[in-house]
Amino acid sequence: MLTNKEECTMKKLVSILLAALMLLSVAAFAEGDYRVAMITDYGDITDQSFNQTTYEACKAFCEANGVDFTYYKPNGDSTAERVAMVEKADDEGYNVIVMPGYAFGETIAEVQEEYPDTTFIALDVSEGDLGGAAVADNVYCAVYKEELCGYMAGYAAVKLGYTHLGFLGGMAVPAVVRYGFGFVQGANAAAEELGNAGDVTVEYVYGNQFYGDADITAYMDNWYQNLGVQAVFACGGGIFTSAGEAAAKVDGGKVIGVDVDQAATIDGLYGEGITVTSAMKGLAATVETLLTKTVAGEFEGGKVEALGLVGEDPAANYVQLAGSTQFGDGFTEDDYKALVAAMFNGDVTVSDAIDAMPETSITVNDLGTVK
Repeated sequence: MLTNKEECTMKKLVSILLAALMLLSVAAFAEGDYRVAMITDYGDITDQSFNQTTYEACKAFCEANGVDFTYYKPNGDSTAERVAMVEKADDEGYNVIVMPGYAFGETIAEVQEEYPDTTFIALDVSEGDLGGAAVADNVYCAVYKEELCGYMAGYAAVKLGYTHLGFLGGMAVPAVVRYGFGFVQGANAAAEELGNAGDVTVEYVYGNQFYGDADITAYMDNWYQNLGVQAVFACGGGIFTSAGEAAAKVDGGKVIGVDVDQAATIDGLYGEGITVTSAMKGLAATVETLLTKTVAGEFEGGKVEALGLVGEDPAANYVQLAGSTQFGDGFTEDDYKALVAAMFNGDVTVSDAIDAMPETSITVNDLGTVK
């Protein structure tokens, strides 16, 4: 038989062992409890834009960290069909759901309280997209300061010698307008620095949709062939196809991409070297940061956060120009770094107002919509 002292010691040892096992179980549970799903909006994971970039970033993170991952594609472009994918993900045990694009606003408003134990990470979903709903504690919405990378693109284009530019927006939603107004501000700043503001013109229009078609291509043909537009910032999903088709018909016609580095896509379709640069959002960096925090138990929800510059290093920021940018004597990589540093330090400021076209020294022809 054990003495009272030995029995007491044994009980303490058992308690310590049980406590240690519990801690190990909790740690293992915390690491293994997260299962990540991504839902596409109205596109798919090969769209060379939001869906593909988000999918690849989620997949890479989950593979590197041993986290279960899958994706779902809604059967159509409606809130009901996106909500159905949230329900399917929940039924199949996925409790971290990543959703790219403003189209998920109504979906979030509908599901955030119904699934309080699910973490929702929404990319490019603003307060306005939520239709007046408050952001629940299990939701984090990232938006981007598009005016900053739009400014970089406009500034770079003029510094590289393009004096007749175009802006072809998709729909005039806030994100697209910020891109456009930033582009105009950047082009104006570069022209004023070069002293040729009187020679720089920006044609400005919205296609009123996020895809190219024959009507928009014909409109772009007129810009390139008759007005002498040299480079068009095609800003809005697949609408770049109309700008690309038209640019390819003109010797030296150029396109500026958006959201992700579109050079491989645009050049692959319409000709090598056609893409001057792309004004990018750091979607992959956002996914990496937020999933890291979530798996570590440090998720901070209940907010919409605008992401922009975090330092002087262009590659570290949430808004930037593509690595494929066609730098030249007028705008070198060092010039780009200096511009970003000046923006980060506050020496260069960019307005995020979208209520009226920015006042400029250059000519901006605001043409409304194509149709």
